[in-house]
Amino acid sequence: MILEGKVTGITKFGAFVQLENGKTGLVHISEISNEYVTDIADHIQMNQTVKVKVVSIENEDKIALSIKRATPRPAPRPASAPTTKKPANVHFSSTAADMASLSFEDKLLRFKQDSDERMQSLKRNTENRRGNSYKRSSGSY
Repeated sequence: MILEGKVTGITKFGAFVQLENGKTGLVHISEISNEYVTDIADHIQMNQTVKVKVVSIENEDKIALSIKRATPRPAPRPASAPTTKKPANVHFSSTAADMASLSFEDKLLRFKQDSDERMQSLKRNTENRRGNSYKRSSGSY
């Protein structure tokens, strides 16, 4: 059932909402929004009237509420058109704006290239250390 209520308290873990019938319920932080919520105050304020959905009632005094379930879910974003695969030797710039404009496949390709380069560098360093340690330890004991 969907009701209206007034926000009477905000904590780190959720918000208390007084319902029309005078009872108070808790909207857990995970039930505030469809987005990830780090600070509840960014989404709701004290004394704000909100629509909530009753999720559960325990012992007639613990009422679990949800704001995100009381509002229609936003329409999904349309899928982007498939991109053609880029050649393996293409190197992307790593600025945030450039990364945001890349498709998932391009980001995955970039990740693989960076990973391969780092693994090669790690192998070179490891081989150099092993080679030097054998030379140092070749003396008599």
